[in-house]
Amino acid sequence: MRESDLMTNAKKNTSGPELFLSFWKASRAVMRVDQQSIAALGFNSLSDFAVLEVLLHQGPLPVNTIGEKVLLTSGSITSAVQRLEKQGQVTRVRGEGDARVVLVHLTAKGRQEIEGAYAVHAKELENLFGVLDADEKTQFMKTLKKIRQHALKQNTKG
Repeated sequence: MRESDLMTNAKKNTSGPELFLSFWKASRAVMRVDQQSIAALGFNSLSDFAVLEVLLHQGPLPVNTIGEKVLLTSGSITSAVQRLEKQGQVTRVRGEGDARVVLVHLTAKGRQEIEGAYAVHAKELENLFGVLDADEKTQFMKTLKKIRQHALKQNTKG
């Protein structure tokens, strides 16, 4: 199909349901690539990888804060942290100022594993989104942010 035909078809398919369906299919395809990449790096779950990655980039955090950042429920984040602790990748340490707060820290083993894996995974994601030029990437981020903010406002009504 020629590019002009693709543009004409794209203009025809801009209803809310068509946009949602296209977004849903694209997001599922991207998630499959992401999950395959993470599995190929030896991680059993996206949750485990996400917890290690957030600790790598943000340092020790309370369990509930990690859960919020990686979109896991309190039960799921607790299970993920316990699993990672059993594997020797993280440790839990009671907060000095408030013993109710439990901070999760990367261990040396966990840091080594996630640093190498993240570097490979980041390159794979760069390759995936390499189909977009710099301007398209910027516009894509603006569009996603605009949709996310609008959806969040819709969630608070009612």
